[in-house]
Amino acid sequence: MPKVSSLAPSWDTASLGHPADISPLELSVLGEHLNLCGHLRGPWQSLQAGADQMQGFLAGRVVTTVLVVTLLAGGFWLML
Repeated sequence: MPKVSSLAPSWDTASLGHPADISPLELSVLGEHLNLCGHLRGPWQSLQAGADQMQGFLAGRVVTTVLVVTLLAGGFWLML
């Protein structure tokens, strides 16, 4: 059986002739779902997200981070 291939993209939607936009009801239900998921994760998820952001910030500035940590450690050592 020969396969027919087309280089043009094509897809089907389940909108059945209606615009394929999100309805206000679907948007509301999605918001409620995301709210519930956020509450179920708890404070540890927020702490982990903050640590990930800090790691990403510091990883891009390795040399500066090492310099600042070294200066802080040296200053603390001199104060003792």
